[in-house]
Amino acid sequence: MNETDPNSINLNNYFKTQSDFDLAVNGAYNQLRGLYNNKSAWTMGEMRSDNTHYDYKSSDQAVATTNRCAVADFLDDKYNNQTPAKWNAGFNAISAVNTILDHIDDIKLTDASRNAIIGQSKFIRALSYFDLVRFYGGLPIYKHAPLTREETYIPRSSVQEVYDLIIADATDAAAKLDAPTFPQTGRATKGAALTLLGDVYLTLKKYDLAENALKQVTAMGYTLFPNYGDAFALVNKNGRESVFEIQFNTALSVPQANTDASVYNFLPRMANTTVVTGINYNNITTVGGYNTPTQDLISAYESGDLRLDASIGIAEGTFNATDDFTATAVKSAVNYTAPAGKTGRPFPKKFLHAHTIGNQTNDDWPVYRYSEVLLLLAESLILQGKGGEALTYLNQVRTRAFGDATHNITTTDQATLQTIILKERRVELAFENKRWLDLVRTGNAVAVMTAFGIKQKAMYSYLQPGSYNVTENRLLFPIPNAEILLNDKLTPNPGY
Repeated sequence: MNETDPNSINLNNYFKTQSDFDLAVNGAYNQLRGLYNNKSAWTMGEMRSDNTHYDYKSSDQAVATTNRCAVADFLDDKYNNQTPAKWNAGFNAISAVNTILDHIDDIKLTDASRNAIIGQSKFIRALSYFDLVRFYGGLPIYKHAPLTREETYIPRSSVQEVYDLIIADATDAAAKLDAPTFPQTGRATKGAALTLLGDVYLTLKKYDLAENALKQVTAMGYTLFPNYGDAFALVNKNGRESVFEIQFNTALSVPQANTDASVYNFLPRMANTTVVTGINYNNITTVGGYNTPTQDLISAYESGDLRLDASIGIAEGTFNATDDFTATAVKSAVNYTAPAGKTGRPFPKKFLHAHTIGNQTNDDWPVYRYSEVLLLLAESLILQGKGGEALTYLNQVRTRAFGDATHNITTTDQATLQTIILKERRVELAFENKRWLDLVRTGNAVAVMTAFGIKQKAMYSYLQPGSYNVTENRLLFPIPNAEILLNDKLTPNPGY
């Protein structure tokens, strides 16, 4: 007789109730924290671009420090230890949802519950693959949780095959999930799935399909908050401007705090952060000094754009001989000029809100906001030659940004609007890890980052001569070397 240990749980006997599936879905959402809030997310999404840089500290040449700076300087290679975290987090999320989907028929569920579980799972898988394919190119496709070595160590599929899976998953998620109700719970909705689908179609230059998906989202009750900064306020988490955001909650019995993408990472290294954050925290040897807004970004904001003050603050103070900072005040970035004897060091202010423990904030991470839906829709219309219609959506964003319609765009010239929309996305979505992907998607990465690199090397003597050698190969990141060593069927990206 075969006996089963009642204290032993495995995948064949775990899923017994809907609650088991709900817990597993929660676990899959948790994996998205690693994908969007890991330091690799802003290192690869923002520091790789012209939006942010880093504070150089000559005495800190630890491996993690030099590797993160190498990403910004285009000196990273296959051994870099700061980029694999994105790969690992993405496939962790994919693995989590594949387990759910593989066992969805283990028990009888109501149609509504089954659809909710499948819809959320496929949204998470589509979102994860969409993030990974844009950074790494072709990927191994796992539609089921691998159970053997042969199923685990498989070759990369083509980029198109990855996108085929993303589209199938996002389409099914949109069909199975409900439209949002407000206030939202933070779970994926039909609106989130259609926004993802529209983003995917725009990336693939299927502009009519992007338009169709995104127009559906505009009819779901989302709206812009009156003031730009309100979109990031803690009291407005999962509000009407939120389409999908990564959840954090420091009020739980086991606090779930935002640490890897908290403002403390983006502040200068300080022995005491009280002047800026209200909390005495030493971030010199832990997290500080990265994702520093560049003057190039600050200059991109037009005069009168209220988003500048809401997005970027200035920590005013002094750097000492070891490149650590003492802050004496926080100032507005609008028309800022440092007084004699002081340095003004900018930081992403949009993620600074009240908290009680240093480097443990309660800020959710925005993946999609309604303002981006409007900009994605405007861009899809512009690229179809529908500039006049595009202005309806573009100017909703600009009216909020300037407080009135006096700065609305009136031109319908396609080339001009393409330039305008890229710049508009830059300032609207600054520090939300979109800029590098936008430069690549629009074919501007090599030219923009080469010109930016020339300016950077003229400003910073510590930059190596070979930095900012931006070639087509650099549009993708290296497949992590550890993965290639484990899986001999994986091929490296060209140039790595």
